[in-house]
Amino acid sequence: MKKSYLISILLTIAFTGLLLLTFVSCKKPVSKNIGLQLYSVRDSLQNDVPGAIKKIAAMGYKFVESSSYVNGKFHGMEPAAFRQLCESHNLSILSSHVNHPAPDSSNYEETMAWWDQCIDAHIAVGAKYIVQSSMGRPAYESIQGLKKYCDYFNEVGAKCNAKGIRFGYHNHDREVSTKLDSVTIYDYMLQNTDPAKVFFQMDIGHLIDGGADPLYYFNKYPGRFELWHIAETYEIGSTKKVDWKAVWAAAPISGMQYGIVEVERYHFDEFTSCKVSLDTLNAAPYVVMPR
Repeated sequence: MKKSYLISILLTIAFTGLLLLTFVSCKKPVSKNIGLQLYSVRDSLQNDVPGAIKKIAAMGYKFVESSSYVNGKFHGMEPAAFRQLCESHNLSILSSHVNHPAPDSSNYEETMAWWDQCIDAHIAVGAKYIVQSSMGRPAYESIQGLKKYCDYFNEVGAKCNAKGIRFGYHNHDREVSTKLDSVTIYDYMLQNTDPAKVFFQMDIGHLIDGGADPLYYFNKYPGRFELWHIAETYEIGSTKKVDWKAVWAAAPISGMQYGIVEVERYHFDEFTSCKVSLDTLNAAPYVVMPR
């Protein structure tokens, strides 16, 4: 083979490799449909809501879940204003955490009126889901107290359905670590709420902290867990307490429609911790979002 011909081949190979390298390096990073629970940046939200929302969008999150609904406002803003702020940064508001205790005979009408206002505010802000973030003490003290909450959630869920919004419940560790009459609270709730009216937002980190296995619940109650809190206290992937690959393999049976990152404690500043969490999920090939 002539020397000049060999050089030509080598140059062609080198040029082809350079083109391939350029193509790979120019590919946009994967950007999955993942949201952020705004409690993750709670300190910044107290001082600068617009600035926090701008930074969340710049990270690559696609939507947010509000952590502060008080007196008809979200993070101190009227629904229309908060929606406009988020949408101006290409963020939708998927859901919101709220908390209102189960009523008794003395405040039933007042409680139901509160929910009417709450649902209307969530329609105005553009949310698809309303999530009750916890229960009062009676739910953890007796089956009668827990049943009262389940009946209450079924009624609130029916109200939400009537206006096109889904109602759900977000767990902490106590729901799986506490038994009443030898029944785990979480199981009782899943068995005594109507799937057509009440979904469950599984906080995977809290569930594991309570000593339970997410896969057990996904398989026992398929389709009930429409929202996930992708959470393990600190940044996603930093604690190794969650086998995310195994959890994600069960996503279809769980009924998961959307995944929401929540970071409660930090190894960095709160925005860096949220960015690290999103980057980890975007880089993981097994993290496949249904939407």
